[in-house]
Amino acid sequence: MTTREHTRKVNIGGCVIGGGSPVRIQSMTNTRTEDVEATVAQILALEKAGCELIRCTVPTMEAAGALREIRSRIHIPLIADIHFDYRLAVAAIENGADKIRINPGNIGSDERVRAVVDAARERDVPIRVGVNSGSLEKELLNKYNGVTADGLVESALEKCRRIEDMNYDNLVVSIKSSDVMMCAEAYERFAMESDYPLHVGITEAGGVRAGNIKSAIGLALILSKGIGDTVRVSLTGDPQEEIISAKQILRTLKLRMGGIEVVSCPTCGRTQIDLISLSSQVEEMVSDYPLNIKVAVMGCVVNGPGEAREADIGIAGGRGEGLLIRRGQIVRKVPEDEILKTLKYELDHWQE
Repeated sequence: MTTREHTRKVNIGGCVIGGGSPVRIQSMTNTRTEDVEATVAQILALEKAGCELIRCTVPTMEAAGALREIRSRIHIPLIADIHFDYRLAVAAIENGADKIRINPGNIGSDERVRAVVDAARERDVPIRVGVNSGSLEKELLNKYNGVTADGLVESALEKCRRIEDMNYDNLVVSIKSSDVMMCAEAYERFAMESDYPLHVGITEAGGVRAGNIKSAIGLALILSKGIGDTVRVSLTGDPQEEIISAKQILRTLKLRMGGIEVVSCPTCGRTQIDLISLSSQVEEMVSDYPLNIKVAVMGCVVNGPGEAREADIGIAGGRGEGLLIRRGQIVRKVPEDEILKTLKYELDHWQE
């Protein structure tokens, strides 16, 4: 099986994936690409949240033309998402897209696919070959009696060979399904057959709550096997939620370091402060700190110090008071309404 340390390296507008590079986080805009101002504003916000690659849909020539202005005003590589019309793919490349995502099966004839490949080759633009369970070819549906991991893998390999036959192999592959177990199986089987870098994600995962659960399970199954070079958490909602979730998944799997990890107890009958609100405020507050530490937020002074022992710094609340804890040791007591301010002071002076 080809793991991420041994997949091919692909350069996407200066951001390298594969070959042992860090697993990159990406998202997709939900603005109208033709609306340059709205699209740029959303991308800049996603950059701030930690997005490293951004994809925009290109359904019209106007959208393809807008890519040039968008690309000039953002700081991360821009990927064009193309369906059906090969002319849109060519126009997107000509207007500065750093990568394009296509399904060669719905682009059409070899002549049309070749026009896209030629344009990509001329500018050394990578192509993501995207296979989706919702658009699997009829002959494969018949062969495998429905959508299966084997069918998805066969489809992906065939599409790669089609482009390879045109003397181009600057490719990234995605094999997506909303079925978590099928998706994980398909990625693993593809990694047995090919060394192309893989874009991984669970498609149509759902809203923030259900989508995060499905994505966390699916991505953990895939990434923990050493498979996957770039990820998207596909959620129905604000794209910034996708970045937050992806970062947390990668940190949990020890594939991404940096940023503060917040741990908090689940609350119980001993909790004597508004821990839910306090934990949310802490998560919001620490998001801008470039520290690689763990912060614990505990709901009582009884078990708080012990439970926070593995954290670099912790706070625990009691009735009217709070504790500041460093690596399991109580540093001092503070009034309850000063807990958050005390934690902020500690973080501000952590490296001093």
